[in-house]
Formats: sequence, C-alpha cells, structure tokens
Amino acid sequence: MSRDPHPAVKIAYSPCPNDTFVFDAWAHGRVPGAPVLDVTFADIDITNGMAERGELDVLKVSYAVLPWVLEEYALLPCGGALGRGCGPLVLTREPGPGGGTSRPESGGLAGRTVAVPSERSTAYLLFRLWAADVLPEGVGKVVVLPFHEIMPAVSDGRVDAGLVIHEARFTYQDYGLHCLADLGEHWESTTGLPIPLGAIIAKRSLGAERLHALAESARASVRMAWDDPAASRPYVRAHAQELDPAVADQHIGLYVNEFTADLGEDGYAAVRGLLTRAAAEGLVPAIAPGALAFP
Repeated sequence: MSRDPHPAVKIAYSPCPNDTFVFDAWAHGRVPGAPVLDVTFADIDITNGMAERGELDVLKVSYAVLPWVLEEYALLPCGGALGRGCGPLVLTREPGPGGGTSRPESGGLAGRTVAVPSERSTAYLLFRLWAADVLPEGVGKVVVLPFHEIMPAVSDGRVDAGLVIHEARFTYQDYGLHCLADLGEHWESTTGLPIPLGAIIAKRSLGAERLHALAESARASVRMAWDDPAASRPYVRAHAQELDPAVADQHIGLYVNEFTADLGEDGYAAVRGLLTRAAAEGLVPAIAPGALAFP
C-alpha cells in the first residue's frame, strides 16, 4: 500500500475493458509509490459533464470536451485512447450507397434521423467533420441515446442510422446492421493522423509535482498490464457487463496501444488537428496556444 501523504485521488473512468485494463494495477495498489485512487465508474458522457463542472481530480473524457475544460484541467500525456483503425462507425439497416466506405453518395443521410451517444463526444465531433466533407445537404435530425440503445434503435427502425463506438465495431453485424461510414478511416485518409478518442485529464490545482506523479503512475499501470495481461482479467470481466471475453480482448487490443503509454508527437498532432479543424467549423471554441502542453 502506498504511503503517499496526500488524500486519495478521486478519479472517474468508464467500465469499458480498455479503461479497466489500463487502470487495474494502479487501482489495486500494485504500482509502487503511486497515489491511492478513489474510483468512480461512469460512462464518458457522464465524465464529460463532471469535467465541465470541475468535479473530481482525474477524469477520462472525450477529447472533444477539452476546449471547455483546459483552463481547470491539464491533459495527461498517457492513459487515454488514441490510435489507428479504431474510429466510430455510422450504421444503418440497409447497405449504404457508399458500400461501407467513408464517402457515401451525397445526401445519403439527408432528411434522416441519426442517433448519437453524446453531442460532446469525440465520436460526434468526427461525425460532424465527416458530414461537413461528404454530406453537403447535412442530416435530418440528430438524437442523443445511451450508447447501449443505439444499435437496437437502428435495428428496429426507431432511427435511420446510428453513431457507435468501442466494441460495437466488433458486434454490429449481430444486429443485422451495415457500416455506412468508418469515421476513423475518413479521418486518417484526410489527415494522415491517428484518431483521438478519449483523454485523461487532471486538475491543474494539484500542482506540477502531483501531476507528474499521476502521469507516471498511469504509464506504469499500462506497462504492468501489458507485462501480465492475466492479472487484469478479473477486473476487466467484472465491469464488462455481458461483453463476450473474446470481444473484450479485441477491444483492449485495439484501444490500448503505444499512444496509451505516451501520446508522443503524432498523438499531440492528432489532438491539435482535431480541435483546430473543429474550431474552424465552429463546433468548439478555439483553444489557447500551449493549452495542451503538460505542466
């Protein structure tokens, strides 16, 4: 057990396999010298709201919410989700005119209803940027539904299309659905950059020394999970609800990668690229120079 004199760090992250895999060693006191964690589980649309209200010390949030929270929170250079071939999908009941490519024929969603998990999610930002490029007529209506309700809503016809993330990439065919567009594929083909999805942020008021301790603890926890994947399995399975263990392993393999250990130059370039493009489209406020820099 850590002898850290500070109170436990209040942290919130999702019960998704990538987060429980990343934080398992740290949450269970196996990272030497790491601050003790007081963990809250919450879906990312909830943690985005927590960040905007300044709740908790450390949060897993959407990169899309950063422009609203960077004054109070610093972006940690590790622990998040960013990668290649892992972007959100737009799903429909019938094969789209684009055949599952990132560029369906113009107007493919014109006048249609699209369900999204959150209007402050990175997935939604990527959707809006994609639509600005390939759907000059736009979409008819956007509705927000809990993530787990989106594929059933598309399947039973309550909505015309759905924006999905995470393990839905591996399971959407079970619902008889088709991929109209891979938004990550579109992002990578137009920018050459990896796809920024989820970020780890921590309150600047904790101070530089504490922030660096948090970053090093997150990085050590990731590396310990890679060194002994079996150690994290009980934690992952306990919180993965009804997710098939094989799908959970695929999820981890896709979303926990070298960028989780260190954003690096390409990772920071991807985040800046996303937020700069989004600001140019009027989707988010512009961020101040240096706002992404780690203290």
